[in-house]
Amino acid sequence: MSDPELDRRTAVRRVLDLYSATTLLMLLGIAVLIVYVLRLGPLNGPGVQESFGLAIALMALMGAVLFHVLDRTYRSWPLGRKFRPTPPGPVTEQSQVRFLKVLVLVLAAAAVAYLVGGLLS
Repeated sequence: MSDPELDRRTAVRRVLDLYSATTLLMLLGIAVLIVYVLRLGPLNGPGVQESFGLAIALMALMGAVLFHVLDRTYRSWPLGRKFRPTPPGPVTEQSQVRFLKVLVLVLAAAAVAYLVGGLLS
């Protein structure tokens, strides 16, 4: 018969090893993309702008995965969580109005950024 505490420690160690390997690979991928972006040279060559944009998008995606992995690592840390999140509150009219205000603000900022981008190009 196996010891449940040993099984738990083994499982925690395997999960943390997996998260560590993923974090290392994401950091390595971001470093490779940074070197690639720096080697592209001027952005006015054929296809360079698209390559630069794809590299930046991949770096953002890898950063998001890295943030997610680090968050999950913290949540499954062997010593346990230091706090418990509060349960979400009820949906009220005030929270819906606040959401709509933020949505309108974000859409307005996106429209201004689009117009400024169109004027600069």
